[in-house]
Amino acid sequence: MAMAPMMKASEASATGDSLNTKNMRRILASSFIGSLIEYYDFLLYATAAALVFNKVFFADAGPGFAAFAAFGTLAAGYVFRPLGGAIFGHFGDRFGRKNVLVISMLTMGAATCVMGLLPGTAEIGVIAPVLLIMLRVVQGIAVGGEWGGAMLIALEHSPERKRGFAASFANMGAPAGAVLATLAVSAVSLLPDEEFLSWGWRIPFLLSAVLVVIGLTIRLKVAETPLFQQLEETAEEKKIPLLEVLGRNPKNLVLGIVAGISIYSLAGIVTVWAVSFAVEAGADKTGVLNAKAAAAAVMVVTVILSARLSDRYGRRSVMLFGVISAAVCAFPILWLVGSGTVWGYALAVVLGQGLQGIIFGPFGAFTAELFPTRTRYTGASLAYQSASTFGAGFTPAIAAGLLAVSGGSIALLGGAWICVFVASAVAIVLTSEGRGRDLTTIS
Repeated sequence: MAMAPMMKASEASATGDSLNTKNMRRILASSFIGSLIEYYDFLLYATAAALVFNKVFFADAGPGFAAFAAFGTLAAGYVFRPLGGAIFGHFGDRFGRKNVLVISMLTMGAATCVMGLLPGTAEIGVIAPVLLIMLRVVQGIAVGGEWGGAMLIALEHSPERKRGFAASFANMGAPAGAVLATLAVSAVSLLPDEEFLSWGWRIPFLLSAVLVVIGLTIRLKVAETPLFQQLEETAEEKKIPLLEVLGRNPKNLVLGIVAGISIYSLAGIVTVWAVSFAVEAGADKTGVLNAKAAAAAVMVVTVILSARLSDRYGRRSVMLFGVISAAVCAFPILWLVGSGTVWGYALAVVLGQGLQGIIFGPFGAFTAELFPTRTRYTGASLAYQSASTFGAGFTPAIAAGLLAVSGGSIALLGGAWICVFVASAVAIVLTSEGRGRDLTTIS
């Protein structure tokens, strides 16, 4: 009887070291598609904030403040992502990963569809931006619970030697969702400006309902993870996961957050702030959006490659390579964005998203391997979502502010950005390598 829990843990890989089984293909598809849908919804808002919301919900504020306000509502979603990670992580660590993921997807889809139906300030006045912010908060909470569960569903089913690659399927969902979101907005941006701002921008938001139905169909067929099932059979008492993370693993939590900030500062600069800046500098709006979509596709490829390399050479070495490369490329990226051309922006965003993918690929396994099974959903989610809050949530507004303070010079912004990469590199160096670690023995 004593061997039963360990037998279930060993069944995680289904058939030895293979990910190419019917069960694992369904698990990896669930992780990828669920994450894709959540991030389609969440990142759709970012594109709309750059091109639409300043005109629909903040038109009376004046051009400069309207852009700042639109990016401010974008930040609201990021601020509440750690709360979502704590809430959904609590239930995911206490009651299982699968059911929590279904709830997070339904919550996100509902908030996004309501956004697509929300009247603008011209119709209902100041209540419009208030409702927009409330819906963005709901989005933030929902996406805060998604990534950790989607990543763990894959990682906790996978064989040890392929954990990095399995966990990366949730990471691939983010850029793939960005591709869909950007292409959807790009398609409706071909409408005349008046129609685009009146009703065209709403179509991608309403399409979320269709995506959610597809995602739920796949996700409901996935079984609970073997590691959680083992925990259920062996745990004597269930404690509050958040308090355990803060009490027993605070160092790992902080290091995970700081390491991840580099990923999201890249996202905040090249895929949000730079879109608005490049268009205002003279680049064609549709061309910029298409370049952004192509760059997200490049990121999917670099996520796959770096995740596979992390299974062979370790998470830290691959992530460090990406962070150092990003620091070297910070000023070239900013210079290209400021060129005011589609090609300049295209080169900047492809380079930025490619480097982001290198760091992001191993990050799922990197954070999961910092925490024990009983708090892994909460710990990994808090690290990831807090990094997104600090790294991406405020970056567009900070970038706009630094550029304004410096009179349009990129020197101050570039210097601050490099400091972010240096801090992340230090955090990665201070973290112990998790590749090959026995996840059943972490305490």
